[in-house]
Amino acid sequence: MRDNGLYMAEALEQARLAAIRGEVPVGAVVVWRGQVVARAHNRREETADATAHAELLAIQGACRRLGSWRLNEAILYVTLEPCPMCAGAMVQARLAELVYGARDPKAGAAGSLVNLVEDDRFNHRVKVTGGVREEECAAVLRDFFRARRGSVPEGCESG
Repeated sequence: MRDNGLYMAEALEQARLAAIRGEVPVGAVVVWRGQVVARAHNRREETADATAHAELLAIQGACRRLGSWRLNEAILYVTLEPCPMCAGAMVQARLAELVYGARDPKAGAAGSLVNLVEDDRFNHRVKVTGGVREEECAAVLRDFFRARRGSVPEGCESG
């Protein structure tokens, strides 16, 4: 049995690195056959690129490492429920599974707002497991926004 909490801890490490760098603290890792093959965190501010989300960067890294765009044996761990852009990339990459920490009621596309990854109208569906180390993942976001703005944006207060 795999330990989702262990892999989420690695994603949380990435989220904390993002926070240190002034990025919204979202971290992601891709696991293939029990091995972490890619790690990433948000880099939108650093790169001035709206698409530099942790999930996309981790998927890109895994594709390069594995030499294929098809990640049908891979599991993506991410600290925050993916947005529609990232959820679409997961379907396109043929990911086997998505494991996320905190729900995102404002932009979550894996069940909260919409569920793109399990929509049977697409040619591929990604299995979803949510709520892994949920409170810890939500706390990283809350702490970041409190430190940056003195308040928590709506939607980040729950875990």
